[in-house]
Amino acid sequence: MNEREQEEIKRLMKEFVPPMRDTELRRDLWPAMLKRMEHPPVQVPWWDWALLAGVALLFCLFPGMIPALLYHL
Repeated sequence: MNEREQEEIKRLMKEFVPPMRDTELRRDLWPAMLKRMEHPPVQVPWWDWALLAGVALLFCLFPGMIPALLYHL
């Protein structure tokens, strides 16, 4: 990339990306984090574990499904 292209990119960046203002935090985030850590962890229902076990069993029985599933993701 030559100097002219770099200057063009710099000009376009200044044109389309506004300068950041007010980058200072307005409050301390640590008390909110402590409050969030006090709550109990999320409970996962038993049927979610059963579905996960069923999918794992299907992948063990039919490993050809794994690439097909990854293709569709």
